[in-house]
Amino acid sequence: QVQLVESGGGLVQPGGSLRLSCAASGSIFSVFAMGWYRQAPGKQRELVAVMPSNGNTNYADSVKGRFFIFRDNAKNTVYLQMNSLKPEDTAVYYCNAEVVISFGTTPYDYWGQGTQVTVSS
Repeated sequence: QVQLVESGGGLVQPGGSLRLSCAASGSIFSVFAMGWYRQAPGKQRELVAVMPSNGNTNYADSVKGRFFIFRDNAKNTVYLQMNSLKPEDTAVYYCNAEVVISFGTTPYDYWGQGTQVTVSS
């Protein structure tokens, strides 16, 4: 079994910063892509940022230049540095990881429990 544990959400004023963390643990052989998604009330879950194991990055247009994703592969941990936060960034943020649990098996998607980010004055 694999668990993703997120931390770092909270309430912040517009223009402020937060850093989210997500650590994967359990029966892990290797981790492919790790990323962050978010879901605002009444909206569908959307991609925020993703980083495959090769180190490339992909960001939603709405967060480019403000959010930055990075990984510590030794710790199977992914981070999301969020700067210049706006009220429209308010959402539940979910961590996602593609995990291979043993050699020769296909990757499987795992999700964290979600962490609330609220941007408000």
